[in-house]
Amino acid sequence: MTPLLNMSRRDFLKASVGVTGALLLGFRLGESEAAEAASDVIFNPNAWLEITPDNKVTIFVPWTELGQGVMTAVPILLAEELEADWEAIDIRMAWNDPRFGRMGTGGSRSVRMSWDPVRQAGATARIMLIEAAADLWKVPVKECQAKNGLVRHLSSNRSATFGELAKAAGKIEVPTDVPLKSRQERSLIGKDVLRRDFRDKIHGKTEFGMDQRVEGMVYATLEECPVFGGSLKSFDATAALKVPGVLSVEEISSGVAVVATGTWAAMKGKEALQVDWDFGPHANLDSAAISKQFAEAKEADGQVMLDDGDVPAALDKAPQSLSATYELPYISHSPIEPINCTARITGDKVEVWAPIQSVSWGASVAAQAAGVDVANVRLQPTFTGGGFGRRLMVEYVGQCVEIAKAVGKPVQLFRTPEDGMQHGFYRPASRHTLSAGYDGDGRINAWKHHLVAPSISGQLNPNSMKDGRDEGAVNGAVDMNYNFENQRVIYSMSNTSVPTGWLRSVYNTQNGLVNECFFDEIAQKMGVDPVELRLRHLPEGNRLAGTLKRAAEAWGWPADAPKGHGHGVASHACFGSFVTTMAEVRVENSRVRVTKVLSCIDCGPVVHPDGLRSQMEGVVALALSALLREEITIKDGRVQQSNFDDYSILRLDEMPEVEVIMIDSDDSIGGVGEPGYPPLGPAVLNALFAATGKRIRQLPLSASFNG
Repeated sequence: MTPLLNMSRRDFLKASVGVTGALLLGFRLGESEAAEAASDVIFNPNAWLEITPDNKVTIFVPWTELGQGVMTAVPILLAEELEADWEAIDIRMAWNDPRFGRMGTGGSRSVRMSWDPVRQAGATARIMLIEAAADLWKVPVKECQAKNGLVRHLSSNRSATFGELAKAAGKIEVPTDVPLKSRQERSLIGKDVLRRDFRDKIHGKTEFGMDQRVEGMVYATLEECPVFGGSLKSFDATAALKVPGVLSVEEISSGVAVVATGTWAAMKGKEALQVDWDFGPHANLDSAAISKQFAEAKEADGQVMLDDGDVPAALDKAPQSLSATYELPYISHSPIEPINCTARITGDKVEVWAPIQSVSWGASVAAQAAGVDVANVRLQPTFTGGGFGRRLMVEYVGQCVEIAKAVGKPVQLFRTPEDGMQHGFYRPASRHTLSAGYDGDGRINAWKHHLVAPSISGQLNPNSMKDGRDEGAVNGAVDMNYNFENQRVIYSMSNTSVPTGWLRSVYNTQNGLVNECFFDEIAQKMGVDPVELRLRHLPEGNRLAGTLKRAAEAWGWPADAPKGHGHGVASHACFGSFVTTMAEVRVENSRVRVTKVLSCIDCGPVVHPDGLRSQMEGVVALALSALLREEITIKDGRVQQSNFDDYSILRLDEMPEVEVIMIDSDDSIGGVGEPGYPPLGPAVLNALFAATGKRIRQLPLSASFNG
């Protein structure tokens, strides 16, 4: 067994017998770790286990299943220690029951937050069931064992199901200092069990947000001002109301809703709607002006976020130095399932069904829109066709509830892909100026990074960032694993009217990319192998160094590349995990094709290998898509792109071969949904330089290469 975990009785919120004789066990997840992304959105939920007399074992998962496998990985932790029958356990996505606390999904936190408390909850419930059985049979506890959903008395071979013992177990005082299984004793953790949502998805049975149906439901879509910061002056609904199926046109706080008997009628009604907008003060904003604004941000006016050693003196004394400037664009989340929400208001009760990441925040917004207490709102998250951080924002919940209140009927609000593209919350654009000083012995002595970018938190809550500091904006910049004697990071907050939001890996997507590209530039100027230069600056025993060595060995680095091909490497640590990525690029007729990617991740204990592998493959696709050609541009105060025809994402035939190496250890557990994103881009760009001799410092790649 592993060492004892001392979870206090305070951390077990409830252990009781329900009205049906069910064992109900609640437990609190750790609250010591600050959210690494969306700190004012992502909260620490509780999770609950229920065992009923009919032998139904249910775990309520307080995170949204976005495709990341949380409804498999978290239950694995509980079922492992509970000794439940994995095939029989029932898994449900939790609604915003106040017992769960404040709920949100993001920051690669679901499994790593669950690692200790969920396992211990399972072990605690197992011990309570064993004690109940021992009391029933009047035998010593040590003679009883739980296995595969049963408790057995070993010498007499008597057995009882968990359900048969549930009522008695619920009356037992919750034990503390419960030992957990050792690695050698585990039968589920670390094994490739079939995902629990797999069968329903391939058979088309899974209900996503758009699949929700409520009796008497109508459909609505929304017309909003195309210019950021604009407002409604007036509208004429005459033509819209003549469209067959259109029921009404409603003004709400953010625009004009067209309500109809179906989605097609609502869209046609919206096309017929006549609206007059006040475009406001930002009607002349464009991408060139934003780029100019960033370029004019003075380093001296920025906030020093990290200041180790004496960077100015070290740069002045350095025998050699190098500087470079990188620019990265706004990008869209563009989940395939459109933004949608379904709401029903009955008296002072509100029900909401939505593909959403911020459950508690969504419930609060729904309550405000309906004018009721949040205790009267039940929000049920649904399966979600992609989130990537977009569904952390919950404006669409409030819009849907406003419409439902106005029409007095259940409403499903759907946003078309064009709506989603032009009324989103975008990954911030940014400008990075880096300088380094290095010596003839192949060591970097000084590193300076001036980052100019909007602040997501600062735009959402300006009063929280009055001093211009945003610790989240420098994630991946101030916490590099490399040892530099002198290092300085300066952040210049440069907000615009373009709404920004958290995108998978957040600011690490940008800071990690520029750091690792610039590191490669230095290695090339030095004439030092880029793997070797990284290892020189990583402490002995560093987990990032471990992934770098393992990846280099598996790749056969340095490997000869055919003409027109190049190999690149990048490493990055975030969300508690450490990743090295290697990439092979082929360039033909100015067309870039990424042919092979190897990602080596050290996330500590591997809970579900197949899920981890899927996450890493998925994040390669997302990051590569953004790198190649994704860009949101602004003209006349509005987004120019409107759908996937002019905002092209990665196609299936462009996906490279991906190999994932997992370093499975007993080190602290990290996340897996986001850490693979930051090193993918620089690995590809560094490989591109190796193939062409051309450095790319402005994205997307389509600005410099074909397709």
